[in-house]
Formats: sequence, structure tokens, C-alpha cells
Amino acid sequence: MLDPALLQETIETALQSGATFAEVFVEDKRSTSAVLDDSKIEELTSGRRRGAGIRVILGETTGFAHTADLSPEGLQTAARAAAAAAQSAGNSNKSVAFTSDGSLPAPAAAVMPDQVSGSQKVALLQKADQAARGFQAAITQVSAHYADSRRRIQIANSEGLLAGDDQVRTLFAVSCVAQGDLGRQTGRQFMGHTVGFEIFDSVDVESMALQAAQRAYTKLSAVPAPSGEMPVVVGPGGGGVLFHEACGHGLEADIIAKSASVFAGRRGEMVANPMVTLVDDGTMAGEWGRYGVDDEGHLAQRNVLIENGVLTDYMWDYLRATKEGRPCSGNGRRESYQHLPMVRMTNTFLEPGPNDPAEIIASTDHGVYVAQLGGGQVNTVTGDFVFGMTEAYLIENGELTSPIRDGNLIGNGPQTLQDIDAIAGDFAMGSPGTCGKDGQGVPVGDGTPTLRVARLTVGGTAA
Repeated sequence: MLDPALLQETIETALQSGATFAEVFVEDKRSTSAVLDDSKIEELTSGRRRGAGIRVILGETTGFAHTADLSPEGLQTAARAAAAAAQSAGNSNKSVAFTSDGSLPAPAAAVMPDQVSGSQKVALLQKADQAARGFQAAITQVSAHYADSRRRIQIANSEGLLAGDDQVRTLFAVSCVAQGDLGRQTGRQFMGHTVGFEIFDSVDVESMALQAAQRAYTKLSAVPAPSGEMPVVVGPGGGGVLFHEACGHGLEADIIAKSASVFAGRRGEMVANPMVTLVDDGTMAGEWGRYGVDDEGHLAQRNVLIENGVLTDYMWDYLRATKEGRPCSGNGRRESYQHLPMVRMTNTFLEPGPNDPAEIIASTDHGVYVAQLGGGQVNTVTGDFVFGMTEAYLIENGELTSPIRDGNLIGNGPQTLQDIDAIAGDFAMGSPGTCGKDGQGVPVGDGTPTLRVARLTVGGTAA
């Protein structure tokens, strides 16, 4: 990474515009991706992204410039461009003294993926393909994806902050298609963690492939989803995306500042059932949304957003926290050095509760059990949402019966938080995800225990 003296000179150049704040974000990211489709390797790529983004704040105006030229001249040019974009009000000289040496921590990886051969990564894909195809003749298509990345970042700012992080991520995914009399069905299984290639000492890709194949095969006998308002039980790890999208985004301070959230101005209010505690935690070891420091150099934290039903706090980046005169919460993130940071979630989840998962199902006379939610949409202003169900079952007389297909969950985030009437102790994190916001994608995780929402609208096709 860059010499602290060079970072200091770059910041001091940016401050000559009279700016109140200047920041340099340096990124060096290497990544590998391999894709197998129809038993053939369709893609085996590697890449590197390296550069710096410079942010300058002058009053209410932010100037930003980025460059792939990390030479002193390249950084000086970008610093002057960012300062000019912030609409200079006059010249001044300011010095910067960092409070640390900026050394990067050791990555949380025992086996660095870039030290593993491509043939070993391809062999994982082939093992998954063979296992899935051997499950049933009905499995007609198999796709598998391996990816890893190592992202080293360095952040320095005019307040003397100098920090860095070394983030390693490894991902594996299998998707299967089963062909039956009523058409084709898909089953998927994902795994992603902030660790190195040693993850495959504990994760069996053949078992992952069989799980994906089983899901696709089971759905061949699925019946149309019911319609109407009914109890919905969400399985462990299967519904975290609902709380990420329908509740988490509404608790991000930039959306709050725009009054574009149904949770704006409601700190201290009871916004959920008292058994609900919602947490965003960037420190969870190994989880997909984990990091050491955020993309503004602040330590990742465990932030309790809703505690026992009471809205306790929002998530903050530097800009919004400074305006409110409070500490950052470690939620300032950006997709790359080419982007400005903004408030983003990390690993968002509901804490486990006192109920037994089997008793939750047994005490539900008629409803839907969601093992895995898919993508969805949410209006943060109202909290209204709609999500697809990728794996779900009927609950009849307190038992899981037929798998269902083609169904959606329709509801309102705050109302859903109020309508949760049972939470079990079997917590699990869900699949790794990429959260999109204002054109930027960042890795995030989510999780839930088994829980029941007393009333949700199921949009199905059954008569």
C-alpha cells in the first residue's frame, strides 16, 4: 500500500482549497472466478483493481475524484480535482498528523486463494457437477460457480485517521434444474465466507450439489401457492433478506436524513413485538459481511438497531454521524475506490428467541413455511415489500405437507415486526448476498431463527 508520507501530502494538497475534510481511500483488489455450465468450464478469469478515491468536503459540498495512477503526480492531480469539485472558497495551508502507522492487519485466511492453483478450483466445480447429475435422472442442468477475492484497503483523512484492512472472501454456489411432467424447477445452494481456501476442509461441495439437486427435484411435485392472508413461518436462515430489505434499509442514516424512511424520527419508540431484537454486526467472524474497518477507516461494530421491540439507533457513516455530532457506527462502505462511501449494512439478523421450532409449526393450523426467500422489492418510505419464495411448503394441521411454487410474500416491514408472535432458538445465517444501493454493490449477510409472522399476504396462483 502507499507510504503514509505520500498520503499526508495528498491530503494537504486537497485541504489547500479551504476544505474542512479530506480523505484518501486506496484499494488493491485481486479476484478469481470460475464457472462450470453443462459440464464444461465456461469461464476462468482473474483480475486486479487498483486505485485511489479522494473525497473533499467543503461546507455542504462534497468533491470526489478517483485515479488508477498511484504515483505522487497522479494523486496530486486527483486531489486538486476533488478540491475543485468541492467549489474552493479560498486557499489555506493545513498539516496532517496520523495517529497510527497504518499497518494492515493480517488477513483472516489460513490458505490464501491466490496461492491455490486454478486446476484445484476447477476440480471443485467438476465434483459438484458429477454429484448433482448422479442424484436423479431428472436433473438435466447443473451450473457451479467458484469465486475468491483479496481486497486490501488503506484509508487516511485530515483528522489524523490512518487505517487499513485485508479482506479475503471465498464463495461457492451450485444451481440445478430438474425436468418433470409439469415443467422445470430450480434448486440452489450457496456458501460464502470471509476466509481463505481452507473453507473447503469443512465444506463438502458434493453435499452442496446434492442439496441443490434435492431442492429442484422436490419442487417437481410442488402445488400452486395459496392466496390470501395467513400465518407464515420462516425457517432458520431463510428469511434474513426480508429484514435486510424491509427493515434494515429504513434504518440507514442517509435514508433517515432524507425523511425517506418509515422509521425516521422514531428512536425510542416501540416499533416491533417486544420479542424482536434486530442487529447489524460487521464483526461476525467468517461471515460474508464481516470486515475489520469500514471503507472510511472506522472499526466494524455490533450495532443493536431494535432491542426488545424498541428502535434504539440507526446505522451511520462519517458524513451523517458528523452532522449529528455522534460517533460513526462502522457502516460507511463503498463498492470500490471509484465510488463515494454511504451508509450500508453488514450482517443483519434477528436474535434467537425462546420458542421451540417444532412447536411453532405444530401450533400453526394452516399457513406457509418458507425455507428460502428470493429477491424482492421494498419501498422504504412506506415499508411495503414483496418477496418471492424460492423454497416453501404448505402447513396443514400443524404439519409441513406439499412444496409450493410461484408464490410471493406481500406485506409491510414495520407491521411485520409487530406481527411476529414466535421466535425460536435455532438461529442460522443465510446465503451470502450482494446489496445494491444507488448503483453500488457490497457483500452482506443476513440471518434469522425460525419465526412466525401471524399475518402476511401470500400471493399465489391456487384457486
